[in-house]
Amino acid sequence: MKTLPIADSLSTLREKVMAKGFASATGCYVDKASGAMIYDVEGREYIDFTGGIAVMNVGHSHPRVVAAIKEQAEKFTHTCFMVLPYEPAVRLAQRLCDIVPGAFEKSVMLTNSGAEAVENAVKIARYHTGRQAVIAFENAFHGRTYLGMTLTSKVKPYKYGFGPFVPEIYRMPFAYCYRCPFNLTYPGCAVACADHLEDFFISHVAPEVTAAVIVEPIQGEGGFITPPPEYFPKLKKICEDNGILFIADEIQTGIGRTGTMFAMEHWGVEADITTVAKSLAAGMPLSAVVGRKEIMDSVHAGGIGGTYGGNPVCCSAALAVLDVFETEHLLQKSRELGLKLRNRLDEFGDRYELIGDIRGIGPMLAIELVKDRESKLPAADEAKTLVGACREKGLLLLSCGSYGNVVRLLMPLVITDEQLERGLAILEDGLAGLTK
Repeated sequence: MKTLPIADSLSTLREKVMAKGFASATGCYVDKASGAMIYDVEGREYIDFTGGIAVMNVGHSHPRVVAAIKEQAEKFTHTCFMVLPYEPAVRLAQRLCDIVPGAFEKSVMLTNSGAEAVENAVKIARYHTGRQAVIAFENAFHGRTYLGMTLTSKVKPYKYGFGPFVPEIYRMPFAYCYRCPFNLTYPGCAVACADHLEDFFISHVAPEVTAAVIVEPIQGEGGFITPPPEYFPKLKKICEDNGILFIADEIQTGIGRTGTMFAMEHWGVEADITTVAKSLAAGMPLSAVVGRKEIMDSVHAGGIGGTYGGNPVCCSAALAVLDVFETEHLLQKSRELGLKLRNRLDEFGDRYELIGDIRGIGPMLAIELVKDRESKLPAADEAKTLVGACREKGLLLLSCGSYGNVVRLLMPLVITDEQLERGLAILEDGLAGLTK
């Protein structure tokens, strides 16, 4: 009897025992990973430009993170911070207060996932302001819980069939310069998309009942959409003038992804509340809500929390991640990586008409593929083909965007020059193949 390859055997078992909706982008089953490299159960090697969807900024299985996990696991793995608190959680909160933008006193709550952080940020904003309404944006992604899903813009696959959704959520256009919702052109537009918030108060929801505006500095799943320099300062000023809290969802953009620890630093904006997750603990389930102390502390004792929030093993991993950023100068490496990537992508843009737009900050970059540059018709099939062709040659990529036509780059910041060059060569081969 012929034995099935390991991956085929796992796929057969998976079909029997795992929910179909709990889907994967590839059929590759991972055996091990290190730095920016992944190895599957069949022995194939892949250069990782996905980073577990922006989770592995310090790289897979970083020795310091692994050592911190082992050390804490040998002491204890769980007591529930709400019952018996412990040092790693308190130390992590202290460090988050120090590094999250904002020249004011801050407080922290720890949770398990990005979606949970968003949920709690909105809960706290509503509690503190006594208001219910929340404004989100087109192309936004904020998670898969009911509130996160409601705040999220794209219908399929995230929202389709799951309604009804959470009330008092309102959605306005975002600063998508390549496909401006107001049919204007930057900089002559004077960033009208930000000023539109004033009109939004007239036609959609009154500022007096609005608790918060929640926004990603760079929209992740929405296609790495990156606003111009004036956008967030304008939005923040309108919020301040109307007593509305400004929530920065830094789940994908934070922890060094854009060359600064948090992306809002590029706009010089200090959010009232910031959500953090993904690369915070290098793959361990941990997230945080960090905000002005008077806002965070306004909630009564026991009003926020959770059984696993701030797990000690996860907190120890996060402390190790922050140590790695300091000792290995990862922010500098992130900036240098971003320059290399941008130069190469600009070269690709000159060479391949398929690329309609290149955007992002630092090494958080993406290319938007179009049928032709004049019509800007989304090239979703081409993006899917490109991702598949690159995977066959040993490069892992992810597509994103409301039309599925954006290919994003999220490689670990510790990627070597040799690995980076190999990966970019595969990407260019894929683009050349599509052009032919």
